[in-house]
Amino acid sequence: MLRKLSIDNYILIHDLEIDFFSGFSVITGETGSGKSILLGALHLILGQRADTSSLLDKSGKCIVEGQFLIKGYDLEPFFTNHDLDYDDTAVLRREINQNGKSRAFINDTPVNLSLLKELGDKLVNIHSQNSVTTLNDADFQMAILDSYARQTETLKAYQQEYRRYSKLRKDLDELKNREARTKGELDYYRFLLDELLKANLRDGEQEESEQKLEILSHAEEIKSNLFTAAERTGRAEINILSLLNEVILGLISVSRYHPAIDDFTSRLKNNLIDLKDIFKEIEKLEEDIQFDPEEQQRLTQRIDLIYRLEKKHKALNVKELLQIIKDIEDKINTDDNLEQNIKLLESEILHIEKVLYQSAEVISKARKGIRSRFEKEVTDRLTLLGMPASRFIAEIKQLKEISMDGIDEVSFMFSANKGIAASEVSKVASGGELSRLMLAIKSMVSRKNLLPTIIFDEIDNGVSGDIAGKVGNILKGMAADMQVIVITHLPQIAGKGEHHYNVYKSEGRDVTMTLIRKLKSNERVEEIARMMSNENITAAAMKTARELLAN
Repeated sequence: MLRKLSIDNYILIHDLEIDFFSGFSVITGETGSGKSILLGALHLILGQRADTSSLLDKSGKCIVEGQFLIKGYDLEPFFTNHDLDYDDTAVLRREINQNGKSRAFINDTPVNLSLLKELGDKLVNIHSQNSVTTLNDADFQMAILDSYARQTETLKAYQQEYRRYSKLRKDLDELKNREARTKGELDYYRFLLDELLKANLRDGEQEESEQKLEILSHAEEIKSNLFTAAERTGRAEINILSLLNEVILGLISVSRYHPAIDDFTSRLKNNLIDLKDIFKEIEKLEEDIQFDPEEQQRLTQRIDLIYRLEKKHKALNVKELLQIIKDIEDKINTDDNLEQNIKLLESEILHIEKVLYQSAEVISKARKGIRSRFEKEVTDRLTLLGMPASRFIAEIKQLKEISMDGIDEVSFMFSANKGIAASEVSKVASGGELSRLMLAIKSMVSRKNLLPTIIFDEIDNGVSGDIAGKVGNILKGMAADMQVIVITHLPQIAGKGEHHYNVYKSEGRDVTMTLIRKLKSNERVEEIARMMSNENITAAAMKTARELLAN
């Protein structure tokens, strides 16, 4: 439950701290006094977004902090799962700086806004005047029925599996669309692959073929020059080898006369050996070089093929063409597996669908099992609220296919008068009737789910007189199981409260402030009397106020 609320620098609140208590609390105040500002501040620590318009003093920081007693509500797992320190008192805090940037904390640990909201939803339910219209919403009606049946967790598990089912169906549609798109492309890719594979490409062959073609293209010129080189080196009558041999023999004959000649002789002998080897290689190469027009044509065609493939596939060399072959093979293999993958996915979807239908039937059975009890309890509470002739029906229709909420469609049907057939709530209920119907439903569901705190913001809209007192009795009855805080403008409801707070404005020279105080017994009498009076508080109003409080 909410134990303390501290607000600094928020709209019309400069610095405020108020303690709250268990049981039934009422908050009253003149129109425009700032009751909604208190709720706005509370919304901040429950995860609502904020901006710089929240700041009273734009040069300062807005801080809102709430202390909540959470012992006995099984919230330890939440704190453990999110690495937060658990204590029986949880402190939720929001800070908003001058730039509109917000920070959130749980027990002094920084958290993101979604986590703050997740915890806030477990601590407080705020029911405002605007939320009465949500009673017309089909999703809200479904959630109410499931909450009453206490199968929220069961439904949550179903919905998690349904989301997976929906994703798989989406994946299946994408695969089928891809299969349809690639069916024509596949033949083209197979044609490309066949063309590349027939080329029988080999890494490095382009350079090798180009070199061979270069030789064949100049074979006659190469052979002619090799012939001349061989003749002059060693085959002609007068050749380099024989001349060099004569030089060596001449130097040997005079080497005994000068020591340097031996060095010349030795060096020339080495050159003679090299020249003999070169001569043999030239002769061999000359013999090997043959003009081959057929081979030249084959190489030309081969290189032309490689160039054409490179241009077609925008490749720089054969190595890139070989990679393209691999890529096309992978694509074809992947596309070939599409049909198999589609069949596997269809099989998985059918299995999940079967499980979901089974779960949906269980959920539907639970809804139908509590429907009569739910309808009776709502009707009984409407009778207590001055609507004895009302009829309420929670209509459950079965859908043809499963949905996020199972296999049911829920619609609340209502009639406030005898002889009038029940119809959809949105079509027949007035504002006051909607308020009472929502109160009846909320009082039931909140009690079943044992939420720590529920806050009603002018739930008494459209009711007055004796009905207002009955609304107050229901609210007071709810407070036996939880903390109930009600913002009201009706004295009949204010008189039922165990704790009474008054919101008022303080007018200064330069600024108007919203303040709140807890009223003492004598102050409560005066405040309730004021609520019943016009301008001046009458003695009759004071007497009636005392009677309301005494009852």
